[in-house]
Amino acid sequence: QVQFVESGGGSVQPGGSLRLSCVASGSIATIYTMAWYRQAPGKQRTVVARITNFGTTIYADFVKGRFTISRDNAKNTVYLQMNSLKPEDTALYYCNGIMAGGVIVQNSWGQGTQVTVSS
Repeated sequence: QVQFVESGGGSVQPGGSLRLSCVASGSIATIYTMAWYRQAPGKQRTVVARITNFGTTIYADFVKGRFTISRDNAKNTVYLQMNSLKPEDTALYYCNGIMAGGVIVQNSWGQGTQVTVSS
């Protein structure tokens, strides 16, 4: 099974930027949709951005205009550029693939990478 390792998180002030990376243990070229999710303490995990192999992107309303998802299949890596960060963006960020029917590629969520936005 392909597994994903997230990195790039950290602490930043409001308005700051971070670039998250998600490196897969195997090829992502055959994974139709890659996605970033986040989960804040006491809240449900929520999808924040998705990208297909065709380059189509879909963003959650709360990140539109601020976040950009991209993928480099040759490097088996997915990125999430996060700009204009807000305190409410504070969460543990995960990546995963989505197969036909909405089935996720990695059925056991990894460690994720922590993003903390505060003054």
